Amino acid sequence: MANLFALLAGALLGIGLIVSGMANPAKVLGFLDVSGAWDPSLAFVMGGAILVGAFAFTFARKRTVSLLGLQMRMPAATGPDQRLVAGSLLFGIGWGIAGFCPGPALVALGMGEQKAMVFVAAMLLGMGLFELLERRDVNRTATA
Repeated sequence: MANLFALLAGALLGIGLIVSGMANPAKVLGFLDVSGAWDPSLAFVMGGAILVGAFAFTFARKRTVSLLGLQMRMPAATGPDQRLVAGSLLFGIGWGIAGFCPGPALVALGMGEQKAMVFVAAMLLGMGLFELLERRDVNRTATA
């Protein structure tokens, strides 16, 4: 049952990303170009997402299990740290260069967008590199 709801949620997200224009890198780059031909329409998409997310997190914080009976895993961090700031900067730079972030890139990949293929390959490579470095740090800490 949980997998069915995950599939439905993912499909709904993908449709939303297509309808909103988030899967179109030209639209995203137009939104990020605040000193040129700025397209503010994605600000409304993001504002709507923040409102939905705020409601969902407020509701979720009061629960110990999900509506499907699964364990709730809420973030433990209370504020930003160096890793979050560095990751946010890298994310923003990549978003500004490519016009993709991970979710819309996967949607565009499913639509056969060639630029998305390159982006997703680079994203997976970066994720793999992070995992290797993270494991190395954990192993180094464990042996010290």
